[in-house]
Amino acid sequence: MTRCKCYGIEQAKRIWDNAGINTEQAQQTFSNYKEWNESSKNAKDIAIKYYQNFSEIKDLKQNSICFIGQVGSGKTHLSIALAVNFLKKSIAVVYMPYREVITKLKQNITDEKYYQKQLDKYKNARVLLVDDLFKGKITESDINIIFEIINYRYLNQSPIIVTSEHNSKELLDIDEGIGSRLLQMCKNYMVEIEGKENNYRLKESLNG
Repeated sequence: MTRCKCYGIEQAKRIWDNAGINTEQAQQTFSNYKEWNESSKNAKDIAIKYYQNFSEIKDLKQNSICFIGQVGSGKTHLSIALAVNFLKKSIAVVYMPYREVITKLKQNITDEKYYQKQLDKYKNARVLLVDDLFKGKITESDINIIFEIINYRYLNQSPIIVTSEHNSKELLDIDEGIGSRLLQMCKNYMVEIEGKENNYRLKESLNG
């Protein structure tokens, strides 16, 4: 007897759900990422290189990757593609949509048991994907929560995949402690994109 194809699909969905990635997001792969200029090609090349080298660098200080800068440049697509590839290799990933998670954590900060359980999930994930770091208005509470997660992973050399609309200078300006840790961890795999000409969504809407 052989398992039907639907079993494999359902199993994949369970893995994505456990990681916090929905079925639609999981369709974002390296193969359907559009290389439409030099910046997008470079971003994809660095992402693939990181994936290929992960087993060699996973326990080092520089074991993380950042996709930062220009809105609409494919940062989330590549980060999700990495996560899906890791999950296929049974490397556990936890997806942390920054704005959604930070809001929920602050709303439940007085529930110590819940708050600590959620915080531990992001601190102890084998690989953590933080999407849209520091999106929206930033408060002192936001910085304190993120610092606790980033610092823990920094000290324990735990890999992070980060996307943010802020460039490296802006991340340092928001909080030098968080920014400097991320920049050090992502030193060898830094994708920093600048300029509206690299906004693929804008290009598509203007040409559509």
